[in-house]
Amino acid sequence: MLIGIILCVPLGIYLAKSNKGSVFLLNLINMGRVIPSLAVLAFVMPYLGIGFVPSLFALTMLVCPPILINTVAALKELDKSIIEAAHGIGMDQRRVLYKVELPLALPVIITGIRTSFVDVIAGASIAAFIGGGGLGEFIINGLVLMKPSLLFVGAIPIALLALLVDMLMGRLQKWVSPPGV
Repeated sequence: MLIGIILCVPLGIYLAKSNKGSVFLLNLINMGRVIPSLAVLAFVMPYLGIGFVPSLFALTMLVCPPILINTVAALKELDKSIIEAAHGIGMDQRRVLYKVELPLALPVIITGIRTSFVDVIAGASIAAFIGGGGLGEFIINGLVLMKPSLLFVGAIPIALLALLVDMLMGRLQKWVSPPGV
């Protein structure tokens, strides 16, 4: 998640401010969302091997699109009159970004991060397919051994963790939203 946020929020700001290839790149990223994470793992295994590194790569690819798309959308959809007013009172471009645009866009950016958190928690179980460990091993072993109880040992904590993180991110989103929204 941290890698996705560090990469995609600044890239989203850049793409929102620049029209150079932003539509093409966002469409390309959207098309990449349809590729299953397991297919990404299978594709990178010959280059990155098995274990943690390819799992990290695949999960980072999973979290990036919602963060990037929401960041771009949040900044592009801001009311232009507010930005113009900020410039009118003498703010430079950098100050407008940090004092006006990002605070107003933050709830939508956090929505993308929230979506990514749930996706990565639910999708992290695929790491077990290539030796990445985690609760996915219980799910795979439960499937292989045909023991639903073992499968639930992995699936239930994943589901509970995803629900808990979604709830916490929802509270954070509400906390950063302007009053009355």
